[in-house]
Amino acid sequence: MAVADFGIAIMAAGKGTRLKSRRPKVLHEIGGRALLLHVIAAAKTLVKADQVYCIIGHEAERVREAVAATGVGFVLQAEQRGTGHALQQVKAHFVAAGATPPEHLMVLSGDVPLIRPETLANLRDAHLREHAAMTILTAVPSDPTGYGRVLRVAPGQAGVAAIVEQKDLAPEQRDEPEINSGIYCFETAKLFANLDRLSDANANGEFYLTDVASLLVAAGERVIATVAENLDEVLGANTIAEMMHLDAAMRLLAARRLMAAGVTIFRPETCVIDAHVEVGADTVLEPYVQLLGNTRVGVDCRIRSYSVVQDSVLGDSVLLRHGCILDSSTVGDGARLGPYAHLRPQSEIGTAAHIGNFVETKKVRMGRGSKANHLSYLGDAVIGAGVNIGAGVITCNYDGVHKHTTTIGDGVFVGSDSTLVAPLTLGAGSYVAAGSCITQDVESGALAVGRSRQTTKPGWVAARKAKATPTQTPSSSS
Repeated sequence: MAVADFGIAIMAAGKGTRLKSRRPKVLHEIGGRALLLHVIAAAKTLVKADQVYCIIGHEAERVREAVAATGVGFVLQAEQRGTGHALQQVKAHFVAAGATPPEHLMVLSGDVPLIRPETLANLRDAHLREHAAMTILTAVPSDPTGYGRVLRVAPGQAGVAAIVEQKDLAPEQRDEPEINSGIYCFETAKLFANLDRLSDANANGEFYLTDVASLLVAAGERVIATVAENLDEVLGANTIAEMMHLDAAMRLLAARRLMAAGVTIFRPETCVIDAHVEVGADTVLEPYVQLLGNTRVGVDCRIRSYSVVQDSVLGDSVLLRHGCILDSSTVGDGARLGPYAHLRPQSEIGTAAHIGNFVETKKVRMGRGSKANHLSYLGDAVIGAGVNIGAGVITCNYDGVHKHTTTIGDGVFVGSDSTLVAPLTLGAGSYVAAGSCITQDVESGALAVGRSRQTTKPGWVAARKAKATPTQTPSSSS
């Protein structure tokens, strides 16, 4: 179906009082992203970013800053006086800009993060196909109590007679199962023509967008409804508990998506997988793994229990043993990490490299096949291929003011318990003796020994013990 001229308005001005939080409601996170970012992502599958208008109000600048990178536009609702009032601000925005509004306008809620692009596309298509002035997305929960009901003209027909709030339902209407999701499509001209006819003569003194449905029906315009396939995707979150319900649902969807693509996830209910994580086929995730942010994992990897990977890229056939922590790092094909390795930001671990037990890296580039298997700190270092870093090695990168780089050439052997004081260069093929403190560059092929000469004193222990023993004085007889 050809797509008409569409815009999307996202209501994101509310405070979310029931959350008991100082953070704006739409900036609370599920699935690793703010609620509003999930909704914007879905909206941008239908229209370009500059055709999306976020209606902001409570902590407007904070919300604007959090989502500015998406490229969407903003409409300010400085005083929050209801959903109808929010759309009045959108109308005023076009008038003030002297701009022609889109022919059709979809209205979304910024706190409905599970809404699927397919559902929005179906809503749009139904709206266009039926030539409707207003199309309402509805759902049918097991218990509709507390929700506004959508009343059809007749059973089985698309046409809507009215939207009635729970408190206004007549006794015979209380069993009506279909609820209003708060997501709509409008023919924009007909919406804007009725916004100034809304009344705030209600208990809350607000202008309600739902009243537009009755105004349109009274004018003989076509108002229809279409039902969402999945209830969860149209549910908002008014409490932290409700938000965590949506978070669990989103993460379970992410796990099912990965398993459908050939990823094995043992005990998926124990894993924390953000919504936009990518994992290749034949990778195995053990229980209690966390994959967060913009993480991408290649094919045929194994990530063992209690590992946490955030904003990182793993190549193919990578093994993360138990308890590895990775943040903003990259790992090459066939690398082996852990257990309990810690890769801090800007760590680049090369193909077939090994980072072992309790090794910490930060801003390190490690070459192909290099190894640091035990108890080391490697910071601000460029490490070549085929390098062996012994147990307990430390790159001393910080002088109290500046960070300095250690450069280690191909094939270097660094003995255990050595300290490398940067700035420092170890030439290709050089050796550093165990226990050395290296403060000067080492040329290729050289051996560097940076420790005091050992002194051994035979018999010293016995002599010391004898000297320390107090002289025994015989007691006199009586």
